[in-house]
Amino acid sequence: MAQSYKVSGRIVDVVSGRIFPGTLEILNGKVESIVEGTDDFGPYILPGLIDAHIHIESSMLVPSEFARLASVHGTVATVSDPHEIANVLGIAGVEFMIENGRQVPFHFNFGAPSCVPATGFESAGAVLDSKEVEKLLQRDDILYLSEMMNFPGVVFQDPEVHAKLTAARKYGKPIDGHAPGVGGDWLKTYAESGISTDHECTDVAEAIEKIKLGMHILIREGSAARNFDNLIPLLNQYPGQIMFCSDDKHPDDLIVGHMNLLLRRAVALGYDPMQAIRCCTLNPVKHYKLSSGLLQKGDSADFILVDSLKDFNVLKTYIDGELVAENGKTNIKAVGSSQPNVFKVGTITPDLLKVKASEGRLKVIEAYDGELLTGKVLIEPVTENGYVQTQPEKDILKLVVINRYQESAPAIGFIKGIGIKSGALASTVAHDSHNLIAVGTSDESICEAIKLIRESKGGIAIWDGEKGTVLPLPVAGIMTDQDGFTAAESYESINNKAHKLGSPLRAPFMTLAFMALLVIPELKLSDKGLFDGKLFAFTDLFEK
Repeated sequence: MAQSYKVSGRIVDVVSGRIFPGTLEILNGKVESIVEGTDDFGPYILPGLIDAHIHIESSMLVPSEFARLASVHGTVATVSDPHEIANVLGIAGVEFMIENGRQVPFHFNFGAPSCVPATGFESAGAVLDSKEVEKLLQRDDILYLSEMMNFPGVVFQDPEVHAKLTAARKYGKPIDGHAPGVGGDWLKTYAESGISTDHECTDVAEAIEKIKLGMHILIREGSAARNFDNLIPLLNQYPGQIMFCSDDKHPDDLIVGHMNLLLRRAVALGYDPMQAIRCCTLNPVKHYKLSSGLLQKGDSADFILVDSLKDFNVLKTYIDGELVAENGKTNIKAVGSSQPNVFKVGTITPDLLKVKASEGRLKVIEAYDGELLTGKVLIEPVTENGYVQTQPEKDILKLVVINRYQESAPAIGFIKGIGIKSGALASTVAHDSHNLIAVGTSDESICEAIKLIRESKGGIAIWDGEKGTVLPLPVAGIMTDQDGFTAAESYESINNKAHKLGSPLRAPFMTLAFMALLVIPELKLSDKGLFDGKLFAFTDLFEK
């Protein structure tokens, strides 16, 4: 039997740029007709919102649970890079994401991960070579080539990198970029290879250089990296080349809001609501050739009702004509999930974490709140019995990364900026290879936090010096299949415990997760050692 209903209000037509009173007639999940009226009242009717670049895994939720939380805030679709789970499980991980996402009414638009592993300087659970990437790109349910993080491989003609780029062009699929701080001739070569987006800009000048080469800029505002305030001035000058994205969104933040919060902020700053709305509707649909509806006759009935074009409080969310969320509550039913995983970490003792003193100053990673970029600090080390000591009172802590795919010796460095005064944090959410990463004020505390992770075979954990708390992540060591709202509460609780230990970071575990991401300068730590992201090479712990 045909499913038909009507919805009236003030229709926001992002294609024509008009707002007018009218009525939508929905028939079998499609927009059957649009009748313009005269009564200018009722809610605003917008196309459903789209996150133009996100790793669903960063929410620590399987796709079906992500959909339950995000749809409450008017999100109907994502452009999703599954390279986090691909680094753990390979193509099987990508297929898990696609299949789980299909269980719920939501538009997950997945890409083919281009950099698994992200570099050859770390251990991952899988390798996707150009032949496997091409197989993914041949699929109708893979819409694009995910962010090409290996910009040196693009610039210096690495055969494997260019085989992946060639395959994407062959199948007519967009190529996402990832080029923090890259400019000049290197950037020109990078863009000319067909790479058409970047979400790593931190200032307007960098973004404009990329825009002038034809690239689209994704303004990112996630749980760790927050570039919205710096980049939103681009909207007035380049409205057609701007999209909004979160990149990484932790569950406690997803409970509060999603793309609707960026619309609210843009309008509060004086930007045209229509142009802002297009950044998370029309622009991603056009660029990625998405099937999400734009309130045009014959479109999929993907739309939301909001109270105003100022606050963007979402009253109802429809996907394929189905009412999936209403007044802050989801109508999407929870579905079951398998728990694929790989976890092979042996017992770690304090003796394994000792660092022998050497000549020269100690290189210390400096982490910044709200940034993926890190700095380098040189300090005179404090030693005891020939071993380098942490200095919690000066925020000099020990950082450890351990290969989770086979038993190996820990890699050890030092870090400033995490800020805890006692205890330790540990996690298997550690971009991009998702090895076990831990930071702490003492070797004993770090070992206790690692023990919690070993017992749950993945998750995030905190040791406060006396007792521990862990949020298990049994799906690939990076996601939970439990109820998303419950997981968000658990994550918020463990995050608050990190604040009680003294961390000033808004999202301590999210920041920790990026300390092993080698493709973002300056200093990072992989399971193989300290890495200089500017030189793109390993570096000694001491500088003579």
